[in-house]
Amino acid sequence: MTEHVYSCSDISAAQPSVVALFVSDVHLSADIPATTTAFLQFLQGPARQAKALYLMGDLFEYWVGDDDIGDPYHQTICDALLACHHAGIRIYWMHGNRDFLVGSAFADRCGLQLLPDHQILQTGKNTLLLTHGDAECTGDLPYMAFRQQVRQLQWQQQFLSQSLEKRREIARQMRQQSQQKQANAMTLGDVDDAAIRTLVEKHGAQIMIHGHTHRPAMHQYAEFSRYVLPDWDCDHAASPRGGWLALLSDGSLQAYDVHGAATQLPLHPHPA
Repeated sequence: MTEHVYSCSDISAAQPSVVALFVSDVHLSADIPATTTAFLQFLQGPARQAKALYLMGDLFEYWVGDDDIGDPYHQTICDALLACHHAGIRIYWMHGNRDFLVGSAFADRCGLQLLPDHQILQTGKNTLLLTHGDAECTGDLPYMAFRQQVRQLQWQQQFLSQSLEKRREIARQMRQQSQQKQANAMTLGDVDDAAIRTLVEKHGAQIMIHGHTHRPAMHQYAEFSRYVLPDWDCDHAASPRGGWLALLSDGSLQAYDVHGAATQLPLHPHPA
């Protein structure tokens, strides 16, 4: 794993600049036009103010293979990402549990770089650990078994050998099953606290950033802080939700809502 290094000063400027933005769980599809418009506006506006953009999993509701790039909706998203890249923004992609089949053809088309499941950023004052977050939901044993299966090369090769339409149909069925499971559950599953502590200690991080759980918050531990990114929904939610986290040039982190307004994440302290 290659660490990403950013120069962040301890000296607070009158108006610190944006170094990097972190986004996850937009769940893009043609079925959510308002959310799509909000994300495209983000790429045309706030994303252009950063040096780097980290897309940290589940940008798409599902991805059945890079041969689906030709879909008109996907072309629109790819064009927007490529335009952001051409504007000088470095774009990084981390796989989620819904778009883990994104490959090099998609990356080349969009002008982005694929990342491993865990990525380290060095800011000069802190070590940041980035991950999607699904691998840390170790208490969900059925999902962990599913994740292990679909991340195997043999499974992926077999799946990708099927026709594009067949793969789309399988994805739609899995999506419906997932929606039904969520509807029947009282709450979405969360990351395992012990798994989080072990991972952070392994990488020597002071800050962890992840998505997946759709529970935006800042969790404060004795040794580190954990920031959870929001999911996006401007089509079905009672009020539009979404947003991103910004790493600023003074080393601080600032959350923004889907409208681009600075916001405060709920604080959850964790005892030592």
